Amino acid sequence: MLGIPTVFDTLPQYLVVALCLFCAEAVYVLFGFGAGMIAVGSLAVVMPDVQDVVVLLLLVSAPPELLVVWRSRRRISWRGVLAIGLGIAAGVPLGTWILRRGEPAFVLTLLALFLIVVGLLFLVLPARRALRWPRWTPPSVGLLSGVLSGIFGTGGPPLIFYYQLGGAEKAAFRGNLMAIFLLVTLVRVPTYAVAGLITGPRLGSALAVLPAVLLAAWLGNRIHLSLSEPAFRRLVSGTLVLIGAVLLARHGL
Repeated sequence: MLGIPTVFDTLPQYLVVALCLFCAEAVYVLFGFGAGMIAVGSLAVVMPDVQDVVVLLLLVSAPPELLVVWRSRRRISWRGVLAIGLGIAAGVPLGTWILRRGEPAFVLTLLALFLIVVGLLFLVLPARRALRWPRWTPPSVGLLSGVLSGIFGTGGPPLIFYYQLGGAEKAAFRGNLMAIFLLVTLVRVPTYAVAGLITGPRLGSALAVLPAVLLAAWLGNRIHLSLSEPAFRRLVSGTLVLIGAVLLARHGL
């Protein structure tokens, strides 16, 4: 259809997927999070194979992550990023074990309500003095993020709270989040390759939608640069409320 092997059956399907990824990656580069929440739910409607969705999102998210990390490299606390990454590595197996052993719906409902309440508090309360986190906080936050990733596939909320309450300015907020997610990507890509999940058609599909993803990264970055610090914080808080509401609507009790 496109001259290269892809997972797309028709041109309209390809165009819809490109549009979904454009929206997801623009938000991702704007905030430093949110791509999975937008892309997985929307792509599942037009792509019946969930493996195609997950692998495609992984492959196309790598270039924006590299772009943002490179541009923000001087504002990234690499020691904190590595400490959080170690916590995530330890937490993912634990979260996976919880998923296999129990019913995670109740925990997911609590997470959704927590996101809504905290996001609303961030919106209505006046500017807060930045918290000075103790040294043990980054690996603990990473551990909680890893557990949530293992259970639900979404480990972003603890990281968002950590940097939001820590008073990180918008470039550092986005850069640190993207650096963490890039580390996860660098682990997932070879893992998926060894497992045989990265196939020729999936690579071809990633290349086919890459122009839309790069355009989205450019747009998201332009919007990010144009936002004031207060506006950025309000948008992050509003996005937390939105994510919580979506989780509650999809999986709440």
